[in-house]
Amino acid sequence: MVHVTERAKDVLLQKRAAANIQDPSVGLRLTTEAGGKVTLVADRAKAGDEVVTHKDSTVLMVDPEVSTFLLAGRTIDCQQTDDGRLRLVLTSTGAADEGPAGGAR
Repeated sequence: MVHVTERAKDVLLQKRAAANIQDPSVGLRLTTEAGGKVTLVADRAKAGDEVVTHKDSTVLMVDPEVSTFLLAGRTIDCQQTDDGRLRLVLTSTGAADEGPAGGAR
């Protein structure tokens, strides 16, 4: 199961808006690229996806494989960078990692 904090949901909703996604059924998919980089891309939910909604919009979709291998025992959260931006991170047992959308700001 994907665990996402409320403040991370707010950040994901802001990222949707910044990407000019108007359709409430379109959200951001957590996906991996070649070399293991994790990113967010606009997409629609597919069969088997875990879907996170916030304020009547789809904010995050994760396919079962990514959920199992990347998110098991972790929570998607956010933290403030030195320049004041909020960045998505993975947390586990209270520690923050350079997480699923570590490069997404």
